[in-house]
Amino acid sequence: MAELRRSHGAPHNRTPRLLLWRIEQWITEEQWSPAQIVGVLAKEGIRISRQTIYNYIHADKTGRLLANTRHKGKYSRKSKKGIRPTKATNIPNRTSIHERSDEADGTRFGDWEMDLIIGKDGYEAILVLAERNTSYCIIEKLPHGKNAKEVAKAVVRLLYAYRLTGVLTITTDNSSEFSAHGEITKGLKGVVVYFADSYCSWQKGLVEYTNKLIRQYIPKETDFTSVSPQFIKKVQHKLNRRPREKLNFSTPED
Repeated sequence: MAELRRSHGAPHNRTPRLLLWRIEQWITEEQWSPAQIVGVLAKEGIRISRQTIYNYIHADKTGRLLANTRHKGKYSRKSKKGIRPTKATNIPNRTSIHERSDEADGTRFGDWEMDLIIGKDGYEAILVLAERNTSYCIIEKLPHGKNAKEVAKAVVRLLYAYRLTGVLTITTDNSSEFSAHGEITKGLKGVVVYFADSYCSWQKGLVEYTNKLIRQYIPKETDFTSVSPQFIKKVQHKLNRRPREKLNFSTPED
């Protein structure tokens, strides 16, 4: 009799339809992760587990929700490699990351990381700047591609408003596109550009992570000629409105 009654009753743990609708909107329109959704709802006093959201995503037979997740349901783990000797010879007057102050650990505002995302043709490029404390990012398509002097000019222009107290250090890799780092230092009133060790992308982990978020909207092998500057700014705005766990689920924009 108990089994019969249970089969006729509605489950008590059913997620309210309105809440599911909000979750769908965040996933399909903002591409938020289950962790970000859980964090934002918790600040509203609503409790839901990440697994419940993942179950709901995988139960969606249309595949629409899964298509808007970052990994598209595919996950892989890569082991970190140890530090290898830096062999970069293409950067004149290069300053190693090991000379950077210990204070540039992401606990203060003003320590930036930068990188380029390269297009399908190997020439078109998107400049990515990420501030370590807030995860705030600035993204811009470069009309002159990977040209080092033009890259430096773009960095100075984008960070110029922060130059007095909001740009303390900049960290990047050993790509030749950043060989004109002296122009950045000059344009930003003495801000030093530090270079990570070879094969140690984790030393500028925030901008690498930001690149992966951007790739959710601009996949690899994309022809950048079809990507408008307006679309780039839309992506920047979306990423800066994403709640971050490190910020107690506030947004970088806030």
